[in-house]
Amino acid sequence: MTEPRWLDEREGRMWVAFLRMQRAIEVAVDRQLGAAGMTRAEYEVLVPLSTAEERTLRVRDLGAWLNWDRSRISHQLRRMEQRGLITRADCVTDGRGTMVRLTDKGYEKIAAAAPGHVETVRAVLVDRLSPAEIDQLATIAERVAAAEGYAHVPFPSPDDRS
Repeated sequence: MTEPRWLDEREGRMWVAFLRMQRAIEVAVDRQLGAAGMTRAEYEVLVPLSTAEERTLRVRDLGAWLNWDRSRISHQLRRMEQRGLITRADCVTDGRGTMVRLTDKGYEKIAAAAPGHVETVRAVLVDRLSPAEIDQLATIAERVAAAEGYAHVPFPSPDDRS
């Protein structure tokens, strides 16, 4: 077995700072979404559905977008269906897949939470960075995510979010 490549002081500082930043963002986002009556997992599911054509996606496409395994997405969708936020139905084109559709209640829920969410994201991250730092962070995050198998997902345009 080879000796681990321990982090040097500079790398360790970056890693600890990243972990603390990640946790600060998670706490702020969870607090805001909780006040809006939803969990972060629900919000993560509702975002792609709210911007999808006819507010409907195949479960496998939603899972790929989220990079969640089948079990996690299945359990999350079951809970959201029980709350009336989504519906599930067999895919009419091939019969093998399942379609997920955002309900009016689900759309109202995300529409109500989104303004506070974006303000929280701005307050804890965006407004603390320069335009160049925003570009750097996006490039770094995309590179790391791609190396770990996360597909690139374009950010919805303002027209897609209305």
